Amino acid sequence: MTVHDTSTDLDAFADDWREWHRGQEERLADPHGFLAVTGLHWLSERPERFPDAPGAWSTGADGVLVVLDEGEELVIDGVAVHGEHRFGVIPERSGINAVWGDAVVEVAKRGGQDIVRPRHPDAPLRTAFNGTPAYEPHPRWVVTGRYTAFDEPRPTTVGAAVEGLEHVYDAPGRVEFELAGQPLALTAFPGHGPGGLLVLFTDATSGVTTYAANRALALDAPAADGTVVLDFNRATNLPCAYTDLATCPLPPAENRLPVPVEAGERIPRERGGS
Repeated sequence: MTVHDTSTDLDAFADDWREWHRGQEERLADPHGFLAVTGLHWLSERPERFPDAPGAWSTGADGVLVVLDEGEELVIDGVAVHGEHRFGVIPERSGINAVWGDAVVEVAKRGGQDIVRPRHPDAPLRTAFNGTPAYEPHPRWVVTGRYTAFDEPRPTTVGAAVEGLEHVYDAPGRVEFELAGQPLALTAFPGHGPGGLLVLFTDATSGVTTYAANRALALDAPAADGTVVLDFNRATNLPCAYTDLATCPLPPAENRLPVPVEAGERIPRERGGS
């Protein structure tokens, strides 16, 4: 007779989750991660200087342009640039990093608008970061769902953490599953890696114990039969949960779950969480 040690299984599950969460925290607290952002500057045709980046910045039909004063320098792809530099037209949700001393100046396009977003390792939000509160992990929050691809990807417009900004994603399909005895579904966006998916959602904990605007859950590529695993213990905050200098997308309206998902990351301490 084999005795199954449930406590050992739970310990292993928790250890695996803690290792994953440490990786999340390390990426967040990277010297040039989102906690290091010091400004979100929206570019126009009028050249403008910013206190946390060198040069005068503008944009137009030919894309982003910076004009550096004498003695100012940026390093792009390992090459030092001086004077006038054209970044060209940057695709939506893409960006270019320019190094300035120990800082990185992100030049990107979000919601159809060009932005400059400097990242300084000594930013107070980063230097004071002390980790993200989270629910204790438990296997009960791991559910198996079924992914159904749409006939064609559906352009899905969602709001953003920045008022007036919109993001458009091509949603490839949706995931159906059951939680707390209720049949539920989430529209999925493309994720990282081949076939990976990302779901943005809110639930009955949002604005109570978890960040109000959005939560994110990355899913591995579904199996050939459409089976997909949703581990809500790995639901994460997006950068806007920590800083107003992020342009994170909001979940589509249909991704508002009516049940409490008491798993994953909670409201950051930077927003009053505990």
